[in-house]
Amino acid sequence: MEAELDPIEFLQQEVAGTRQLLLNNGLYYRLQTMADLRQFMEHHVFAVWDFMSLLKALQRDLTCVDVPWVPTANPATRRLINEIVLGEETDVDPQGQPVSHFELYVRAMEECGANTLPIRRLVAAVGAGRTVSQALADAPAPDSVRQFVETTFRIIQSGKPHAVAAAFTFGREDLIPAMFRQLVGELRDRFPGQLDTFVYYLDRHIELDEEVHAPLAQQMVRELCADDPQHWQEAQQVTIECLEARMALWDGIKPTQASPALA
Repeated sequence: MEAELDPIEFLQQEVAGTRQLLLNNGLYYRLQTMADLRQFMEHHVFAVWDFMSLLKALQRDLTCVDVPWVPTANPATRRLINEIVLGEETDVDPQGQPVSHFELYVRAMEECGANTLPIRRLVAAVGAGRTVSQALADAPAPDSVRQFVETTFRIIQSGKPHAVAAAFTFGREDLIPAMFRQLVGELRDRFPGQLDTFVYYLDRHIELDEEVHAPLAQQMVRELCADDPQHWQEAQQVTIECLEARMALWDGIKPTQASPALA
């Protein structure tokens, strides 16, 4: 009798077509000038920010962040999510100083002259108590960015930790190394010495996500879905929704009119 396929492998198999469409997206080949890259970063930074909200939603749901503290149900899952939080919220920069990946990304934007005002407005608006939708309008964020972020927060607000974990794992951690690897080599060659922080950010993500975070996150999905077929089906649906939202985000980034390679 043929062995039953592992549920993680089955999910990956079921979403493989959509995932490959994303990895083949023409955006990676349209980033020809510095102006193109700036525009990419000005859109993508919102995804870097809402990724942290996915992560903190998981930490809230799977560990105890209240006072007084009580132990949550699964110590193994607690350890998984706290290890990922440590790496994402307090990694190290090229000088060995603690920094979140979001803050590192904003620093990389400043280094290459990208506009950080919209994302700073969003963070300030959220910090002042505005809703995410209101903050996106305050930024203001492009329509494709708004739709992407609102998709993320609909998943967060679903009240289903297994769905949030699937979005985090298969819409982000498992995807990012393959996606970023397409960028990092060409950027080094095209803009030597001009994008050191951004290339460091990409390299760091590839290293951490591929070697550490993706395997941990897959184990988290396995723990949360367990033997529940409905949970696995919802995880698959959420993964496809996230991949399609990412394609729409990429499609919203249009080539610039600048022609010089260092515009």
